[in-house]
Amino acid sequence: MLKYIIRRVLQTIPVLIGVSILVFSLMHLIPGNPAQIIAGEGASEQTVRQIEERLGLNDPIHIQYFNYMSGVLQGDLGNSVRSGRAVSDEISARFWVTVELSFYATVLAVFLGLMAGIISAVRRYTVADTAIMIVALFGLSMPNFWLGLVLIDWFAIGGDWLPEWAKLRPSGWGDSWRQVILPVITLGTGGAAIIARMTRSSMLEVINQDYIRTARAKGLTDRIVTYRHALKNALIPVVTVVGLEFGGFLGGAVLTETIFAINGMGRLTVQAITQRDFPIVQGAVLVLSVLFVFVNLIVDISYKLLNKRIDLN
Repeated sequence: MLKYIIRRVLQTIPVLIGVSILVFSLMHLIPGNPAQIIAGEGASEQTVRQIEERLGLNDPIHIQYFNYMSGVLQGDLGNSVRSGRAVSDEISARFWVTVELSFYATVLAVFLGLMAGIISAVRRYTVADTAIMIVALFGLSMPNFWLGLVLIDWFAIGGDWLPEWAKLRPSGWGDSWRQVILPVITLGTGGAAIIARMTRSSMLEVINQDYIRTARAKGLTDRIVTYRHALKNALIPVVTVVGLEFGGFLGGAVLTETIFAINGMGRLTVQAITQRDFPIVQGAVLVLSVLFVFVNLIVDISYKLLNKRIDLN
């Protein structure tokens, strides 16, 4: 197990280098000059060049990348072009907000997805199965930004479901579970639909196996057969989807945080892109990439816990 973890960690190094090169290149292809934005529209060309010299923006792009990665290897993500603060400080102030939102959305998606998938598989080809799959299709088809706006209109503006103090505010994230529930539903609905469909497919495949028929022949109840024998083996492909969905939630939080005015990393990244704040964008993407790789490592290790026969070495 330890050898496998070490090997996987080493394999992430070229992945992270590739992500850093891609993001660094894309940011420099975006039209606009950060030095011009800092100096202002009426600034002289000499002032703009002085700012470029100070920030190192007049160096060749490969030199800029080398200098950036040299700082990253020393734990320095650079300084924000706009605020002048360290990128690590800017990200740390928003990091846990995005992780918290993604975690809650994952919990909701797993709970709803597993329940819906199990019921649909056990009662396959019935009205309940059809209804659940239709609802899952709608959940998969609805864009986050549209669902978020609808929920705000129904529950926070047009209705009395939420009291005035619980309505979403830019500075009110996390004050109450009532302020968390709408963003979590918005972000987690699509993931719940995917998990439900995957759970149903995996459960149907497992239910038809010989050992399930043997368990039924021994007189075991349907509940024991479903949850003790079938579900445990059906969870292996579902766990993979859950790990991917958590990573998707980290990226999807950009829209959700923007709609609900949540000061997380997603909203920080959007603001940094519009302001051409290259260090913030590069640092945020790099941090999220590391987190995504770490989650995938946990998913792979969980295979061994679900099935002892799986050899990770």
